[in-house]
Amino acid sequence: MLHLHHLIATYGYGVVMLFVGIEGVGIPLPGETTLITAAIIAGTSRELDIFGVVLASIGGALIGDNLGFWLGRLLGTRLLQRYGHYVGLQPAHLKLGQYLFKHYGGWLVGFGRFVTVLRTLAPFLAGANRMPWPRFFLFNLCGSVLWSAALGAAAYEFGKAIHRLMGPVGLCLGAVTVIGIVVAFRLVRRRYQDLQAAAEREFPDPPA
Repeated sequence: MLHLHHLIATYGYGVVMLFVGIEGVGIPLPGETTLITAAIIAGTSRELDIFGVVLASIGGALIGDNLGFWLGRLLGTRLLQRYGHYVGLQPAHLKLGQYLFKHYGGWLVGFGRFVTVLRTLAPFLAGANRMPWPRFFLFNLCGSVLWSAALGAAAYEFGKAIHRLMGPVGLCLGAVTVIGIVVAFRLVRRRYQDLQAAAEREFPDPPA
């Protein structure tokens, strides 16, 4: 985390665009963490501007996701099956992506950006499943703007609050935030496990 903070402080918006973009191509770099860290820096100092952070995130998401889409269109799921384990993507993740794409289509492209595994897989699967590019771009644009703005604004306001309330109140606010994140993570994880079980039932064989 400190290393990431140093990168952002040194190279600014370019790091946000790069990490978010590479994550969209299908390589699970910490794009979300980079956005949150940059937004907190913007809220606690004058090193970065929150509008620049959000715009860099949107730009990175659009570029990376569209590259991921065309890679999926050209190479299909064979690339993920063969090399996905090198970047932490297992067959179970691919099955989940196929299941969600089959049942939710464009919504997966838009709102999948809020879920780590889906954020990495959705553009590639959209291309592999021959989703029309204009439809993909529309949902991807909406999702990228909403994700970047919502996450960036929340982290920015959190940074401002911590900056104003340094001391016992700030620590208390930080503790409440951490507890909230843990609870949210557990709820998401429970839902993720339910969806994974449904995907396994629908696709019992290895990913095609």
